[in-house]
Amino acid sequence: MHIPDGFLSPQTYLPAAIIGAGLLMLAYKKVELDVEKIPMLSGVSAIAFVMMLIIIPIPGGTTVHLSGIAILALLFNPWVAFMSISLVLLIQALMFGEGGVTAYPLNMLSLAFLGSFSAYYAYHMFKNFSEKFAIVFAGWISIVLPSVFIATVLGIQPLVATSNEGSPLFFPFGLEVTLPSIVLPHLLLGIVEGLVTFGVVKYLQTRFKRAFDE
Repeated sequence: MHIPDGFLSPQTYLPAAIIGAGLLMLAYKKVELDVEKIPMLSGVSAIAFVMMLIIIPIPGGTTVHLSGIAILALLFNPWVAFMSISLVLLIQALMFGEGGVTAYPLNMLSLAFLGSFSAYYAYHMFKNFSEKFAIVFAGWISIVLPSVFIATVLGIQPLVATSNEGSPLFFPFGLEVTLPSIVLPHLLLGIVEGLVTFGVVKYLQTRFKRAFDE
């Protein structure tokens, strides 16, 4: 689901870079992490890193992958998850070519920001109804909402930047292509993400209970 280089116009990624930088500065001010929790955060971030590198190609020319975003958001908080996933995405873009450098701000806003905050608030919205459902739904929404955002941003590129003849200068396909080809596979992948999120979160909370006690 990472956007590669060459798909986004400067009219898209430059404002995204400004917004992303502002959010990172805000996160830096908000995040206060116990020293004792840093090893756990590093380990869970590494899990997310590996999950995102396992790319599964699907028909239509797109790919899907698990993320681990909701795991970080639920075990810590959305600002910590946002900063952690932002770093993961940066390393993947610079060292592994997974996601473009110019597209990094959009990847950060979609996966790191939307994914983290949607998971966190979805969990707290439903946890009184059913904690199990809340965790699974948090994992599901952390994949689906970013996919909708990315599909929308890509789908409007033919309208954002065109040549004098009216041809798209960057990504050539509209919303009628991007929404079904990107979002539909992630609706199914989100179920797997939710189940993985539930398993990992409950295991870590049980196995390392003291680390997560306030």
